[in-house]
Amino acid sequence: MSPAEAQAVRNDLLQSNPEYRDLAERHHQLEDKLHALTDRHYLSSSEQFEEVAIKKRKLALKDQMEQLAREYATAHGRES
Repeated sequence: MSPAEAQAVRNDLLQSNPEYRDLAERHHQLEDKLHALTDRHYLSSSEQFEEVAIKKRKLALKDQMEQLAREYATAHGRES
């Protein structure tokens, strides 16, 4: 699947799939939290732990979103 096709699938899912939309919103919220942490010059030990935890949660959400996108692409004849 080309990058343009992958983006079209993501856009379709954002419009039509509440689960995908929820995952994307949670991913975006974690991205905002991560930016707030990385903007600091120094992170305490607990902030460093939080940073790692956020990155892991973001990755898990991204994996779930990609799985939904693959399933959608397969069901709608958009897989390569």
